Parts: sequence; structure tokens; C-alpha cells
Amino acid sequence: MKTANKKVTAERLVRDALEKAEFFRDYNIFTFLNKTGAIQKAREIDAKIAKGEKVGRLAGVPYALKDNFLSPEGETTASAHILEGFTSPVTATVVEKLEAEGAIMIGRTNLDAFAHGSSTENSYYGPTLNAFDQERVAGGSSGGSAVAVALDIVEFATGTDTGGSIRQPASFNGVYGLKPTYGCNSRYGVVAMASSTDCIGFFTKTTEDMDLLMSVASGQDPKDMTTLPDFYNDTKPSKPRGRIGVIKDFDNELVNKEIRSALKKKCEALEKKGYEIVELEMPALKYALAAYYIIVPAEVASNLSRYDGVRYALRSDKSDDLDSLYENTRNEGFMPENKRRIMIGNFVLSSGFYDAYFLKAAKARTLIVKEYEKAFEKVDYILTPVSPSPAFKLGEKVNDPIAMYLEDVMSVSLNLAGVPGLAVPVGKTKSGLPIGLQLVGPRRSDKNLIKFAKELE
Repeated sequence: MKTANKKVTAERLVRDALEKAEFFRDYNIFTFLNKTGAIQKAREIDAKIAKGEKVGRLAGVPYALKDNFLSPEGETTASAHILEGFTSPVTATVVEKLEAEGAIMIGRTNLDAFAHGSSTENSYYGPTLNAFDQERVAGGSSGGSAVAVALDIVEFATGTDTGGSIRQPASFNGVYGLKPTYGCNSRYGVVAMASSTDCIGFFTKTTEDMDLLMSVASGQDPKDMTTLPDFYNDTKPSKPRGRIGVIKDFDNELVNKEIRSALKKKCEALEKKGYEIVELEMPALKYALAAYYIIVPAEVASNLSRYDGVRYALRSDKSDDLDSLYENTRNEGFMPENKRRIMIGNFVLSSGFYDAYFLKAAKARTLIVKEYEKAFEKVDYILTPVSPSPAFKLGEKVNDPIAMYLEDVMSVSLNLAGVPGLAVPVGKTKSGLPIGLQLVGPRRSDKNLIKFAKELE
């Protein structure tokens, strides 16, 4: 990662990044560019370097911030109309840690509104375009962040992953994307989607950069009771036993032939290095997508109930009383996918349906957790596709929610189980679209997972 020094100033790095952001404006990557603030911070770092003062490990490194991370610069909108105009009085813990090491935020990136989606087409600001084909989606929900790194605008970008929202856009744009172990990085100061599956991670161009960022960001946070003690920096590198799992159910005709071929080639390459490829039967995973789209909308409905037009951001001017204020503000401010998930969530939590839906989904989640625990008794890591297909065309699935949800079929089980997953670029299709595979490890294996990813390069 290129950091500032006496030869290359932080201001030069930041100005170069801002120039690239302007050059790629047609991709609709950023919702806000932090021009004045970023240059001011760069000058402060350059002044420290000139005086010989100590600077952080990320001194002068420009980065992009997914627009659901709170910070005072610009508006934090989560790409939703209902949060338009909201300026945060607090800063997310992960942002504080990055900037304490000298990283400089040059802009906020586009996403599916409130991170609800798999294509970044559900944004109030319009879709972000794929880095390799402007007629195709960037993936989602962290599409803007993935494209910012893929186009080399920034060295890294932040993302959130609730069911594949880092790994899938990373795969679609040919970069690395990590969903850490649940609780590894603090969620404080990040707009909540589903609190029991949200994870904070990064997009990078190398595994070394990912390792550095995780060493900065990980650790327990008194502001987030779900965070774990800092196991990442305490992990001692270990050598794998030599067994890599592939999930039998993920190798079928629903998966693009070129993705299946890429997986087969990587398995053959690992076998040549002395690894044993073990075929895993994980029958509980067939419940993952259904369980996910019950549990997550239930948490979404709860988390979005705070947006009512009373306390902050959008307030409808068509209201005569409190009930109509709530109704009109939420109707005007939420995207169709937000409304769909709120309605599903309230339905599965309602009296008479809780046992039939939510309770069963919670039991299925327990089965999935145990399925992964059993699998990791047999293998060190699991290698799977990230999604069934490469980047699809804009508009192809936006009116078919079931088809869009199926994009997450190979990624959601990791969030339900709390295990880490790293999207690794492994090649391209004949038409030039990136292909990514997903490396999965047991809980708290994040550091060794990143280390092992080098074996796939």
C-alpha cells in the first residue's frame, strides 16, 4: 500500500485519487467527494512528515467510505432518500481507527439503499456501473466501494456484509473482499441493516493490504457489545493440515459453467501443491436462503422503525397528523426493496406467524452453525463460488426479487453461521468479466484465511 513520505506527499496521493474519481464520474461511484476535508488532512500529515514526527501505518492513504458509515464529513444517507440531509454527530469506530493511522477519506460510495440489495440498483442515486462492463451491475450492496478499488481510484474501501454484500461485488469487479468473523470489527456508527448478521469489512487489491487493514480495525469496542476481544492480532500463524473442502450442493447446473471450471482448476492447482480436496455434504445449507430472508427482514423491520420523520432527515410536508406523518414520510423516503423487507419482517414477527416462520428460521440457523462446525472438523478451509453467475446486466433482475435473492444463495450461510469468508479474484470469463471464488474458514480464523488466500494467487 502506497503511503506518504518525504518523496511522495499525502496531498499528491489525495489529489490523484480525487482526479481519478472525477475521471470515472460516469460510473456513479460516489455520493459525496470530500475534496476540501481530504486535502486539509493530507497537508496536516505532510507537515508531520516534514518535521520528522511519527505518522500512522496508513499515512496519507486515500480510501472510500461506504455511505452507511457515520462520520461528520458530508451527509450519511445510506443512499436512501429518507436520510437525505442527515449529517452525523458521531464517527464510526472503524473510521476512527483507520484515520488514527493516517488514512484519508476522499468520498462516500454508493450502495443499495440501507444495504438492501445485490446490485446497487436499489440506490436513491441510481446504479453504480461495473468496473469491467458499464452495461452490467457492480454487485451489491457495496457496489460503489468495490468499483472504487477495481478502478484504482483508492487503495482500499470499506464495506458491510449482511449476506454477501462485500464478497459478491468484490467477485463481480475482480478485487479482494472480506467478510470477517461476526464481532471481529465494531459495528458502532454503521447504519444497521440486520444486527445479528452485519459485518464490517474491506475491499483491497492484495491480501497484504487486507491483513494490514484488519490489524488496524479489529478489536473489542465498549460501544458495541457484540465485539470480540482482539483475536486477529493475537492469532499465531498456523500451517493448514492440508485438507480443503468443496460443497457438493454448490456444484450444479445452476452455477455458471465458467465459474465451475474456475473452481475445478483451483482445486487441481491445490492438489498439485499437496492439498487434499474433500467433497462435503452439507444438507442444512439448503435452508440458508429461506432462513436468511425470514431472519434478516425481521431485523430490518425493527431497525428501520426509527426512521419516522420526527427526529432527523426527511419529513413529509403532506401530513396533517402524526399518523399521516409516519405514513407519508416512510412511503416517500423508502425504496421499494426497503418496503418489501419491512412488510416481510413485520409479517413473520406478527402474532400467529412468529412460530410458523421466525422460530423455524432460527432453528434452521442453529443447524447451519452446527453444519459448519462439523465441516471444519474434516477440513481446514472451504472453497466455493461466491455467486451462481458473473455480473449480470443492468435491469435484468431488478423487477424479479426472487431472482435477485438467489444471487445470495452461496453467501448468506456464512453470515448466519458467523464464519469469515474472503472473495478472491481467480480469473475472467471469455467475455472479460471477473470471476471470484470464496474462501471460508472457521470462526476466528480470519488471519490464517487471508494468509492461505495467497495459495490461490
